[in-house]
Amino acid sequence: MTLSPLLILTVVIGIIWFVPIVCRKIHVPSIVGFILAGIMIGPSVLNLVGESPAIKILGSLGMLYIMFQSGSEIDINDFKQYKYRSFFFGFCTFLIPFGLGVITSRYILHFGWMSSLLLGAMYGSHTLMTYPIVSRYGVQKNVAVNVTVGATMWAITLSLIVLAIVEGWNTPTQRVADYAIQFLLLVVFLVTVLWIFPRFVRMFFKRYRDPISEFMVVMLMLVGSAFLADLAGLEGILGAFICGVSLNRLLPNRSPLMHRITFVGNSIFVPLFLIGVGLMIDVNSFWSGWGTVLIAVVMIVTKLLGKSLSAWIAQWVFRFSKHERQLVFGLSHATAAGTLAIVTIAYQMGILTAEVLNASVLMILVLCTTASFITEHSAKELALLESARLESDHEDDHWLLTSVGRDLRPTLREIGEMASLDNIEIKQSADWQDVSNLVEHTSKSVIVYHEAQPINTINRLVVAVPRYAEKERDFITCFGLVRRLAGELGAKVVFYAHPDTQVALQTMCRRPGKYLRASFRTMEGWEEISILSQTIMDNDMLILLSSRKSTASYNPLFEDIPTMLGEHFTDYNSMVVYPEQLTGGPDMDTLLSEMPPASKTWSIISRIKQIVKKILKLNAE
Repeated sequence: MTLSPLLILTVVIGIIWFVPIVCRKIHVPSIVGFILAGIMIGPSVLNLVGESPAIKILGSLGMLYIMFQSGSEIDINDFKQYKYRSFFFGFCTFLIPFGLGVITSRYILHFGWMSSLLLGAMYGSHTLMTYPIVSRYGVQKNVAVNVTVGATMWAITLSLIVLAIVEGWNTPTQRVADYAIQFLLLVVFLVTVLWIFPRFVRMFFKRYRDPISEFMVVMLMLVGSAFLADLAGLEGILGAFICGVSLNRLLPNRSPLMHRITFVGNSIFVPLFLIGVGLMIDVNSFWSGWGTVLIAVVMIVTKLLGKSLSAWIAQWVFRFSKHERQLVFGLSHATAAGTLAIVTIAYQMGILTAEVLNASVLMILVLCTTASFITEHSAKELALLESARLESDHEDDHWLLTSVGRDLRPTLREIGEMASLDNIEIKQSADWQDVSNLVEHTSKSVIVYHEAQPINTINRLVVAVPRYAEKERDFITCFGLVRRLAGELGAKVVFYAHPDTQVALQTMCRRPGKYLRASFRTMEGWEEISILSQTIMDNDMLILLSSRKSTASYNPLFEDIPTMLGEHFTDYNSMVVYPEQLTGGPDMDTLLSEMPPASKTWSIISRIKQIVKKILKLNAE
C-alpha cells in the first residue's frame, strides 16, 4: 500500500507527537518508542511507509544532530582537564569490545577475518544516543559525562580507522597521487572546521542578531562540516562532532540559541532518525530462521560485556561512584550512527550479509532500550545529588543584576542562568548614581553589566581583583561566578592581581571539584587598571571585582570606575561586581584547612615563592 506524501507526513508527525506521551505513561524512554513505531509503520509490519527519501535525509540530519549537540555541550575547560582520562577511557572502551568482538565473530559465529575485524570495530564504537537524557536532567557537566563524551571521539575515530583499513584492503591499490589528494582534503577539512568556521560565525553573530539567521548559520556549519568530513574520507558524524566542539564557545548551554538548537533537534530530527532505524528492521527475517536471532544475541552480549568491563575499569581507575559508572555504561553502549555506517558500508562491499545487517539493527534497538533505562536512572540519581549540593552551596546567595542606560534585562537574565545564580533580581539603572544608590542600600551582590557585543562571542575573561579581596567573606562566591561563566562560555580566564592575592586565586583554581584553568598577571595596585586597555582584545570581557566602603579590600579609586570604563573600555563588554557583605560563611583560612594536604602544600609553596621573589627584589634595589 502506497500512501500520499502528505499522509506519510501526517503519520510521521503524529508519531512524533503521540509516542512521547505514551512512553511517559508507561515509563519507557522515548528513544525505544520511536524505533518501535518505525518498525510498526515499516515495510515488514503495516507497510505504511517504505523507503522514503525525505525521512532518510532528515533522519541522517538527526544522526548528525546528536553528534553535534554532544560536541557543542562539552565544557571546554573540563574537556581539557580530563583529556588524558578521555583518551584512556576511549582506548579502553574501543579495545576491549573490539577484542571480544573479533574473538566471538571468528570462533563462535565463524565469520572470516575481514568480517570479524569490522564487527569488532562496530562493537568498539558507540553513539551518544542517550545524551539528550543527560541534558534533560542537567548533569552534562559531571566528570563522568565529560570523560565519556571525550572518549566517544576516540572510539569513533579508531573504529573508522579499522573500517578504512579493511575497505582499503578490499579495493584496488590507489596511486600515490590519490593518497596525497586525500591527505590534502583532510587538512582542508580540519582547517576549515576548526579555524575558519568559528571565526566566521563569531563575526556573523556580532553583525546580525536575528534568531532565525543565527540558527540557520549554525545549521549550515553543521551540514557543511559533515560534507567536508565525507569529502576527506571520514564519516559525516565525526565531522558533526568536531563542528560542535569548534563552535562550543559560541553556543553557551543556557543561551537562547542553544535552546532553539536543542528544541528543533530533539523535536524533529532525532525522532525522524530513530523512526528511520525502525524502518530498516525486517521483522520477517526473524521468523524465517534462527540465524539472524542467534547473530543478534551474540552481538548484544558481546557489546554489553565489552562496554560493561570498560565502565568498571573507568570506575576503578578514576574512582567514579556507582551512579557515575552506570552513567558511563549507559552513555557508551548505545549504538546507532557508527554501527550503521560500518555495517552499511561493509554490506555494500559484500563483506557482511543481509543477516548481519538485520541483526545489527536489532542490536541497535535492544541497546538503545537498555542504554535509555540505565542512563535515565543514573542521571536522575546524580541530578538529585547535584541538586542537594547546589542547594547547600547557594542557599545564602542573593544577586542584583543591572545595566546603565541601555536596557539589557533579557541578557542579564541569560547571564544569571549561565552563572547558575539563585535569588536574582534584575533592575534597570538610568546612570551610575542609580548604581551607587543600589550598592549603598542593599547587602546583595550587585553586578553592573555593559554589552558591546553578544555575550556568546566572548572567548576570554580578563578579571581584575583588588588586593585583600581574599579577606572578604564573599570572595569564594565571586570566584564561583567567574568559574561558572568561563565554563559556560568556554572562555579562557586571566586574573590581574597583587602577588599575595594571586596565591589565594591559585588555591581556588585548584580546589577539588572546582577546577579552573587560568593564567595570572601581576597588578601591584588598582591605579594600574587603565593599563589593561592596552592589552585587552576583541572578544574579551573585563570583570572588575569591586567592594563597598569600610571593607578589607576597599580602595578609594573604586569611585573612579564609571569614568575609567567610559574612557578606556566602552568598546568592550564589562562587568563590575560588588560582593555581598556576608556575616558568616567560609573564609580563605577555613577553606585551606579543609583542603587536601596536597593542595595546602601547593599553597604553602606558592607563598614561599612569593616571599623569595620579594627578598630578591629588595636585594636588587
